[in-house]
Amino acid sequence: MAKMLSKEQIREFLKENNISNARELQDVMKNLFKEVLHEALEGELDQELGYSKYDYKNKTTTNSRNGYSKKKVKSDAAGEIELDIPRDRDCAFEPQIVQKHQSDISSMDDKIISMYAKGVSTRDINSHFQDIYGFNVSADTVSKITDKILPVVKDWQNRPLKEIYAITFLDGMVFNVKQNGVVIKKTCYCVIGIDLEGFKDILGIWIGEAESAKFWMTILSDLKNRGVKDILIAAVDGLSGFKEAIRAVFPNTDIQRCIVHQIRNSVKFVSYKDIKAFCADMKEIYSAPNEDAALEAFKNFSDKWSGKYSYAIKSWEANWNELSTMFKFPQEIRTLIYTTNPIESYNRAIKKITKTKGTFPTDDSLIKLVYLATVDVLRKWNQKIRDWNKIINQLCIIYEDRIAKNL
Repeated sequence: MAKMLSKEQIREFLKENNISNARELQDVMKNLFKEVLHEALEGELDQELGYSKYDYKNKTTTNSRNGYSKKKVKSDAAGEIELDIPRDRDCAFEPQIVQKHQSDISSMDDKIISMYAKGVSTRDINSHFQDIYGFNVSADTVSKITDKILPVVKDWQNRPLKEIYAITFLDGMVFNVKQNGVVIKKTCYCVIGIDLEGFKDILGIWIGEAESAKFWMTILSDLKNRGVKDILIAAVDGLSGFKEAIRAVFPNTDIQRCIVHQIRNSVKFVSYKDIKAFCADMKEIYSAPNEDAALEAFKNFSDKWSGKYSYAIKSWEANWNELSTMFKFPQEIRTLIYTTNPIESYNRAIKKITKTKGTFPTDDSLIKLVYLATVDVLRKWNQKIRDWNKIINQLCIIYEDRIAKNL
């Protein structure tokens, strides 16, 4: 550990350098930092050669000093500085404090990745480094530095998963991405899983050209290949063919269609003057204590509104099997699965970070930012789902055989 200067030494230093303000101190510290680096490099060369400069009496090697080469480096302490790097005639000297080909001795990479993860634009990153450290950071530099996390993303995406998940939430977000010089819509797919201990996790993120049941089946197959053998309940949005995709890979999974998505789709074409009464009648359906009561509420809803809004009625009829799944569960589980709120919350966190990016230049640029935002979300998911002890006991009764072998 470096030895700290005493108060007396600091005062003497300030006096000797006639420092009267912070700017003067900053300039002196910059020069001091540069001189310390020079001395450290000279010391390394002394050790390499076995004798100090001008100490020819102790010279036992044919190698010797061979002047200096100039080199600019970026640093946290002094911004961009020019160093005189000592050389030897045999070109055997390998300095460690500032290594060959090293042009950055700061923690710039970590800072850039951290700022990038918060959605800071390339222009603002450059402005920050210009103001603080006095050097530019180009868009190409930011891209190269953040590309370092791509192997990490790949390893994370291919990591083994648990054999069983109590509940999963599946959804996708749409972004603009350039492809072959043309901006197209691409979907970032995501799966959130709640394990048997009650903790949430992001099981993976995938980029596809359009949200489709076919692509979802590919994702579910990927989960299975990574070790998932069973999913008890899957909460999904209103994508057509979603249930077929799940059934093809996990045939025993109970599927709950998101009630909130169903409500949004139902009121899409309802007249403004009818929305309040229409929604109140719908609430009687999904808030019913059991399926029989829900069917009775739906009959009243249908009788009242089918003449005016037949599409909404047909939508409830067509999706009833997946909309009514929640009625087979106690209230604690029902509250957890009737909506895809957990993934909607995750989506909001991602969109908060990505909103500064109108268009992503590549798939990699999108996956990098979504992954970094995901890591930040996961850092906050350190507590069990509320009332999980009660929920897992209920699930053990309902799915006794499937859970027993995994507890």
